[in-house]
Amino acid sequence: MRARIRTARKAMVLAAAASLGAGLLAGCADDGKSDGSGSSDGDSGGKTTISVGLFGTMGFKEAGLYAEYEKLNPKIKIAENVVERNENYYPALLNHLTTNSGLLDVQAVEVANIAEVTATQADKLEDMSKAPGVDKSKWLDWKWQQATTKDGKTIGLGTDVGPMAICYRTDLFKQAGLPTDPAEVGKLWAGDWAKLVKVGERYKSKAPKGTFFMDSPGGLIQAVLGSEKEKFYNSSGEVIYKTNPAVKAAFDLTADAAKKGLVQSQTQFQPGWNSTIANNKFAAIACPPWMLGTIKGNSKPDAAGKWAVAEAPKGGNWGGTFLTVPKSGKNVKEAQKFVTWLTAPEQQAKLFKVQASFPSAPSTYTMPEVTGATNEMTGDQKIGPVFAEAAKAAPEQVIGPKDQIIMQGLTDNGVILATKGKSAKEAWESAIKTIDNKLDQ
Repeated sequence: MRARIRTARKAMVLAAAASLGAGLLAGCADDGKSDGSGSSDGDSGGKTTISVGLFGTMGFKEAGLYAEYEKLNPKIKIAENVVERNENYYPALLNHLTTNSGLLDVQAVEVANIAEVTATQADKLEDMSKAPGVDKSKWLDWKWQQATTKDGKTIGLGTDVGPMAICYRTDLFKQAGLPTDPAEVGKLWAGDWAKLVKVGERYKSKAPKGTFFMDSPGGLIQAVLGSEKEKFYNSSGEVIYKTNPAVKAAFDLTADAAKKGLVQSQTQFQPGWNSTIANNKFAAIACPPWMLGTIKGNSKPDAAGKWAVAEAPKGGNWGGTFLTVPKSGKNVKEAQKFVTWLTAPEQQAKLFKVQASFPSAPSTYTMPEVTGATNEMTGDQKIGPVFAEAAKAAPEQVIGPKDQIIMQGLTDNGVILATKGKSAKEAWESAIKTIDNKLDQ
């Protein structure tokens, strides 16, 4: 999950996308087949091979779900074709959808890309709402709607979601004179992101030397905007990020936190940011479940058990994926059956237990795999209920086709500048100039 989301967040950097010429797109289409995992021709030793196109580590194989399905269906073989980075995977997928060629039986779509695919490519994909055994009530309402067209076709079934919490170092909080119990910590900022910044000021007043309250300005603004129903687009599909008060308020709040020295001058998921995790340089981070994997992957062994998870000021979402079935696939019916099984609540719960991919199926929130879930980084704290409440509280957010471009402009060309001495006004002007230039391309 960590690799998938880390790269997904940067997926729509236009410079990278623009460099993907026809030859590279073709290379991405082939990426993953060189490992001998199988062809999508439909036969492998007398078995039907379902080819699955993914990006990053989604965990289906690691959780044993492919093996379980093959055992239940002896005539089926699952062949996973993986492109490591979504910024390579998605442009290639979009190219193949546009030309309606070269598509595998199952294709994953990241949440930041689902609006564009739903709006422009729905005719190339099966309506999964009509697949046998699919019941929309098994998914969070807002998750189901994200992949549903205006005329009611649902082009993908949801796998995971990224309900937002705040992860924090209990040792650093204690040294700064703050409470460490998750329930008490959550009360400090309940209902208002501005309260979170106030807690940051309290932390700074007694902070252990060389530490910051939060990891990055980008992480903070991402979390704040993840709790808004409308951020960059309205329900009519119009770009509103410059005129939406919620966006400007989130930007100004983050810039204020940066000006006060509460957040590091770091860009998330870059080597410098990774090293600050290992060196215990910050006390708190906006934290969907998959972020715990990122924390673990970059931490030294002695950090295990020193983290805890508290409710965020407001419910929000950051991340998640859908599985689609292209109409031009070679094994459409079998692919539909497989996707329906793979995204069923029981399988989502198993995936969370192994991979920390939080289910989009509410019925799993009372299953022991979720209610009893712990994590190496958070010790014996039962973290599942915290994320379950966040998932249920998350708004049905309007997602636009260029959300990632706008978000990256706000983070990498905007609030990060406030940590480098720029005023909020200067940082905002830089961000919108960059964003508008990219939207015009």
